[in-house]
Amino acid sequence: MPTLPPLSAREVYQLLKDVALGVRSISRCGGPAWHELEFGAFTVSVESWHLTVFNESGDLDHCVGCTAPDGRTVNEETWSRYGTDPIHLLSRWEREQLERQLRQC
Repeated sequence: MPTLPPLSAREVYQLLKDVALGVRSISRCGGPAWHELEFGAFTVSVESWHLTVFNESGDLDHCVGCTAPDGRTVNEETWSRYGTDPIHLLSRWEREQLERQLRQC
């Protein structure tokens, strides 16, 4: 069985960017709504992807982890080794759009 390449911050960034641009839709995977969560992890689904982001006082802080449809996973420990969190790759506008969509979940 061929080994799949690791899930990269760049791939997760592209997923988040697509959501910000309205190319892909985002939905909550249970738990409290974004506005009900003052501080903590928030899990969403983007098509067949599962993504956990961190809400800090209503602001999108960082990406906790992600699972791709093909089963590849990545978490914040992996990104911290390379110093690149996909949230930090977003432009200010993209981040604002993503936060707006998270508030609507």
